[in-house]
Amino acid sequence: MNSIRKVKDEIRAEYSARRASMDPAEKKRRDDAICRAAVSLVSFRYAEYVLLYAATENEINVKEIAEAALARGKKIAFPRCDKESHTMQYHIVSSLDELEKDSYGILEPPPENPIYDPEKDLGSAVCFVPGLVYDKAGYRLGYGKGFYDRYLSHFSGCTLGVVYSDYILPTVPRGRFDVSVNILLTEKGVKMTGEA
Repeated sequence: MNSIRKVKDEIRAEYSARRASMDPAEKKRRDDAICRAAVSLVSFRYAEYVLLYAATENEINVKEIAEAALARGKKIAFPRCDKESHTMQYHIVSSLDELEKDSYGILEPPPENPIYDPEKDLGSAVCFVPGLVYDKAGYRLGYGKGFYDRYLSHFSGCTLGVVYSDYILPTVPRGRFDVSVNILLTEKGVKMTGEA
């Protein structure tokens, strides 16, 4: 178990440093290309609910996807995290202006906003999942807290891993609770998971 954690930490350190040192213009070019690929997806086009994340400075910025979803009349939702239980719930927002910074400086929806409930909100949904790196089978390496794995284990919609093409590894170490995504979304286009 500890050896898996050690390998994960080494990968995290390497790719976090790579991300932090990326030229801002190159990052913007890649992020824009990922957003363009996202809004052209059939699963996005037909989704009623679009579950997103508010990117931190070094994460892939998906704001354009949120704006495109709102412009097309879709419902968008962002996660609120419970740091004690390492769980999260998505709350629906009608504008990106509703997001507010939590104690870590991460943008979250207000707690009083409606919760997206995959059991009751039966319209089709897509979930954009951030990750530091992914592997070809769609398993991710995030920041080690397990929020997404816990949430995605109960989510039946289409899951899209958002990742730079050169941050896809042959495999990443995984535990028994890790959940894979359906599609990898990169600046070079889309890959179904499991593709070579």
